[in-house]
Amino acid sequence: MSKVIPVIMAGGKGTRLWPLSRASAPKQFIQFIGDRTLFQATLSRVSDPALYEAPVVITNEDFRFLVAEQARELGVKLSGIVLEPVARNTAPAVAAAAAFVAGRFGEDAILQVLASDHEIVADQGYFEAIRIARETALSGKLVTFGITPTEPATGYGYIEIGEALASGAHKVKRFVEKPALPEAETMLSAGGFAWNSGIFMFAAGQVLKELAAFAPEVETAARAALAKATNDLDFIRLDAETFAASPDISVDYAIMEKTSNAAVVPSSFTWSDLGSWDAVWKLGARDAAGNVASGHATLVNTRNSLVMSRTSHLAVQGLDGVAVIASEDAVYVGRLEDSQDVGKLVRQLAAAKATAALTETHPTSYRPWGGYTSVLNGDRFQVKRLFVTPGKKLSLQKHHHRSEHWICVKGTAEVTVGDEIKIVRENESVYIPQGEVHRLANPGKITLEMIEVQTGSYLGEDDIIRITDEFGRG
Repeated sequence: MSKVIPVIMAGGKGTRLWPLSRASAPKQFIQFIGDRTLFQATLSRVSDPALYEAPVVITNEDFRFLVAEQARELGVKLSGIVLEPVARNTAPAVAAAAAFVAGRFGEDAILQVLASDHEIVADQGYFEAIRIARETALSGKLVTFGITPTEPATGYGYIEIGEALASGAHKVKRFVEKPALPEAETMLSAGGFAWNSGIFMFAAGQVLKELAAFAPEVETAARAALAKATNDLDFIRLDAETFAASPDISVDYAIMEKTSNAAVVPSSFTWSDLGSWDAVWKLGARDAAGNVASGHATLVNTRNSLVMSRTSHLAVQGLDGVAVIASEDAVYVGRLEDSQDVGKLVRQLAAAKATAALTETHPTSYRPWGGYTSVLNGDRFQVKRLFVTPGKKLSLQKHHHRSEHWICVKGTAEVTVGDEIKIVRENESVYIPQGEVHRLANPGKITLEMIEVQTGSYLGEDDIIRITDEFGRG
């Protein structure tokens, strides 16, 4: 029997896990639990070559190199990285992915659509659910996975489970929007309801047929955007104008709530969409006092709390049921039971000019060659920590308004300054005069770390004149 083609949705810019997750560095690419990011954990779950073909990833332009680099770190080969030119919710993304898969593998190919930012324990029960879903999808059904609820959660949608099908799946009786607490408690006590996981399985041709019937503008726009797509390095760029013509609508609204072919696989594997700090705390390894701590933290007389720090040391004393989260430039403190409302706080920050940048940008920015962290900013100077992946190099470039000093703190750097190429080792430095053509490369086997001190009248990122660039950036 043919293998399943995983389709991983990795374009979201959620901020519910602020301040670690930002629009420019969302949660799927951040390491919360374990030694991998959520996106990498998703890749690992679909790595069995006996069951899966190489994954297709749907993301946006801002994250394309993050996707490629994090897959490379795991040694995972991808069938394609499809770039959405504008955000249009899950239905247009699924439609584009289905059209891509149908063209490459045939319309009978079975897709498993996965979010890149969910935490899942892939145990025996998980793979049994995959088997049932695959068999059900082969019969022409559009399958979703319904998670057995463990509490009356109000942050999830629900599915009412209908009569059983021969494959072991069930018909979908109805979908229920995120409920108020009394309704969630009623559904939990009544039984027969499952959390809507947002994981799907269906044949590429079947989902395109259903979209054509119930959301024709979505299907038409996706096919047209793929037909006019262009290849850029390892990426497939959907045509912007035709894709933007698609309605902004979810898969549930577009087809799952309308079709008579919807099926659900009741599933008891551990699952969370990690949509709040409370969810992170529930999945973390708690100590005897019920605390989950990571990074630099000291807890005294504190219980049932989540404490995470990326930089400075956090000392928390005499608290119960709180989240204390510190990024490089912001700290969030709130009760875990209120963490579903972090989105409201972020919207308030975004509305104020003084704090808007805290919701969008992150001190650490990722680039195709590695990235940099902003360390210190002042009048006519700024300090950055650069990290360059082995074998990668920055563009050959120059600046009109600033000079740069580079100090090597880890690894070995190959530095081009004008017509000269220098090898700069740990504890050595090099000066780049204003206006001089230069380039930084990592010829070594470990990540190169440099401290960059910029001085000049203007220090913006748009003062980069690229002369040559292996990543196709102008």
